[in-house]
Amino acid sequence: MRFLHAGKPNGLATLRDGLDLVLRRNGHEPAASPELADLVINHLGMDDPRPFRRGGRGVFVVSVGALPGKEHAVESLYPLLVRTMSNLLIVVPPAGNPAIAHLVTPEQGHVVVRSDALDTHFFDTIYARMHPMATSRMVIENIFQADLEPALWDGDEHTDSIGLAGRFLDELNLLPAPFPIEEQLSPREMRHLKRMYGIGGLSYGNFSARLDRDRFWMSASGVDKSKLHDVGRDILLVTGYDAERNAMRLSVPPGVEPRRVSVDAIEHWLIYRENPGVGAILHVHAWLEGAPCTEMQYPCGTYELGRAVADLVRAAPDPVHAVVGQKNHGLTLTGTSLPEILDRVRGSLVRNVPMT
Repeated sequence: MRFLHAGKPNGLATLRDGLDLVLRRNGHEPAASPELADLVINHLGMDDPRPFRRGGRGVFVVSVGALPGKEHAVESLYPLLVRTMSNLLIVVPPAGNPAIAHLVTPEQGHVVVRSDALDTHFFDTIYARMHPMATSRMVIENIFQADLEPALWDGDEHTDSIGLAGRFLDELNLLPAPFPIEEQLSPREMRHLKRMYGIGGLSYGNFSARLDRDRFWMSASGVDKSKLHDVGRDILLVTGYDAERNAMRLSVPPGVEPRRVSVDAIEHWLIYRENPGVGAILHVHAWLEGAPCTEMQYPCGTYELGRAVADLVRAAPDPVHAVVGQKNHGLTLTGTSLPEILDRVRGSLVRNVPMT
């Protein structure tokens, strides 16, 4: 994994050097240009924090900055995470204060790393939390083929069920957050959050329905989940995963400018491939008590997250009717159909996912 520093350390040169050293010590090489970087350390000017522009690439961004004082609640740091469009935010006290780092991620909330000094142990601890997320493989590229059979151009009963699931999520009005985020963010920051996550409308989640042995319909990314109608734009047919190109394959009608499929398509593909009896999958940012849970929350859209969830589904007593928790993030539920899944969870979902 190649890394790059962006921005200026702004008085945090020791922190910059420590992160640089721990990355090199663990085999990561500096990138010659932003286009070649897999990981960007974005050093923030705290008077005017700016995001690193990914340019549509699957780059993991760690933003670093300093705030006055020694302690900060996640509620005060989360808006900064949103404004800088970061995968991970690291905030430290000004130079001269004890070695404290506040780590904030979109799903995992707030973790504090403390040490007696800015020493090897301090940076190794930060790296241990950053590494699994930063080195996971994003599967966000799509390969579109305009070969969808005409009989499916207007959808079928499976796409109708996806529209039903979208309206269900819209009624729940869920967002990916570790606390009631609408109480902490301004209307402007809420709009920024929706753009960051590609949220159209207030609903958040994704869902799919199997068409046949090898193909499944799935909701698109960045669309209003309450208004899923157009095949190729709102709902897409996933036909496979191209491991060599690390991309999902999709079949669309000719003459349609398609949207990308949901970033969790790789997770759904793994589950369908391994469990022929599964007819539908629902992913929602809510909780059910007692759900078996992944050991950590990889970023959404990564192969590693999909693999972790698929392993839990396969290990469930009944994989066709599984309920799997994604740590600090939400649920993936399997079923014979989307209406069957909705009937099982209606009225029992916990809105805010517990943080651990």
